[in-house]
Order: sequence, then structure tokens, then C-alpha cells
Amino acid sequence: MNVKRDEKIGVILFLLPVLILFIAFFVYPVIYLVIMSFNKWSGFDAPVFTGLTNYIKIFTDKVFIRSITNNIIWALVAGFVQVPLAVLTAILLSYKPRGWKIFRTVYFFPQVISGVALATLWSAVYNAQYGMLNGILRILGLGHLEKNWLGSLDTAFPALLIYWVFYVGYFMVIILADIQSIPEDYYEAADIDGASRIRQSISITVPLAKTSIVTCMLLAMINGMRQFEQVYMLTNGGPSNRTSVMVLYLYKEMQNYAYGTSSAAAVVLICVGTIVILTLRNTIGRPNY
Repeated sequence: MNVKRDEKIGVILFLLPVLILFIAFFVYPVIYLVIMSFNKWSGFDAPVFTGLTNYIKIFTDKVFIRSITNNIIWALVAGFVQVPLAVLTAILLSYKPRGWKIFRTVYFFPQVISGVALATLWSAVYNAQYGMLNGILRILGLGHLEKNWLGSLDTAFPALLIYWVFYVGYFMVIILADIQSIPEDYYEAADIDGASRIRQSISITVPLAKTSIVTCMLLAMINGMRQFEQVYMLTNGGPSNRTSVMVLYLYKEMQNYAYGTSSAAAVVLICVGTIVILTLRNTIGRPNY
């Protein structure tokens, strides 16, 4: 009995520092955020309780609704387009074709570059006057397809998604590591049964790598819900707020010293993100951790 009690005390002592940090830097800020969302506060004077005024304001704001919609679209694209691309890339590299280590490094390399640097690069690619994309279209004789990709209402948001979705290196490395841990016996048995590589990937690789795939989908969708720097650098929410996202919306509210409104937007962001993630976990399955 004393041994079990000592073990419990030891566990509590090990967890206590982390618990204190978690409460201090997560639980308390979230509680404070919720409280401030019911107040009007400019940051210079005392907060004034206004009830649901901030929530009514943001939900009647077309820019905020557009921001929520864009975030949900971004999260869904991240989970159901970006991660499947990462799975496909990981499966192809798991066959270990010639130079597969080089390709693995190349795919992962953008992950070590800051988002600001990548956004600056793609800003040049999409530039209407001297951008590489329009230049390639002119060379191919498709000059009639040239556009101001980041300045057009029809192409601005898709342009942001398209460049971002192909950066699959981070998730590819996680899934590839999981695939490489699958025992070769399964594949040898499948070879004896005459299963093709495609059939082996569908029936063996994907099911056995489900844990890492679902985990990557969760991470990708969380990342999609908190997009900011790419949008801020490339379009700043334009044109006409077509590419606005929730973090950018609350940032601009803070710039206008509307801290109550920005707090309400942050609370909604947390709630929407939680709903999206829980829905994914309950429909696709829980990773085994």
C-alpha cells in the first residue's frame, strides 16, 4: 500500500509543474478571454460589461462570416486534400525508388523556411506584372489566361490554398516513418497472394498507418483554423475581404483597439476549431494514443 501511495505522490509531483504552467498559460488566459468577450474595452480605460453586444456585432458582420467560412474551407482542404497528398507521397517514397532520400529532403525542405519567406516568394510568383506564373502562361501562348491572381475576387483565395496545399513535407515525414515501421512480412504474404502494389497500399499500408494519418489530419485542420501570416503577407484579407480569416479579423479589431470584439472573435475561433476537430475524430476515428 505504501509503495502505491508513494508512486501516486511521485506522479503528482512530476505532473505538478506542467499542470501549473498549463493553468497559468492556457486555462487562465482562456477564462480571461471569455470574460473580456462580454466587455467593451479599448485597452486604455476600464472594461465595461456589455453582455452579448460583441457577439451580436461579429455575427452581423459580413467580414467575420466570410472569415469563418474561409477558415472552415481551409481546414477541410488541409485535412482532405493536403494530407491525402502527403499519404500518396509517403507511399511512393516507401517503395524506395532511386534517389528517394533526395526527394524526401526536397519535399521537407520548405518546412524549415519561415512562412513569411514563402509568402514573399509566392507574392512574386503571383505578381500580375512580372510574376513567374503569368510569364509561363505567355511563353505557352496562353496569355489570355493571365490574371491578377491575388487581386481578383475569383482567384485570390484559391491562389492562397493552391500554393499552400502542396507543402506536404511535414506530414509526409510523419506518415513515411509510420509506414516504414510496418513489418515486411505483411507485404511478402501479399506478394505470394499476387496482390499488386496498389492493392497492398490500400489493404495494408493505409489501414496500418491510420494512426499517423488521422493525427496528421488533426494537425493539418488545426493549422488551417489558425492561418494568419500567409494571408497577412500576400493579401492582408483582400480584395474586398475575400481572403480574410478569423485570426486576421481579430488582429485588425485589436489594431482598432476593439479588444472586446477581438476577444469574442477569438472565443468563436476556439469553439469552431473544437467542433471541426471533434467532428473529424468522431467520424474518421480516434488515433490510438
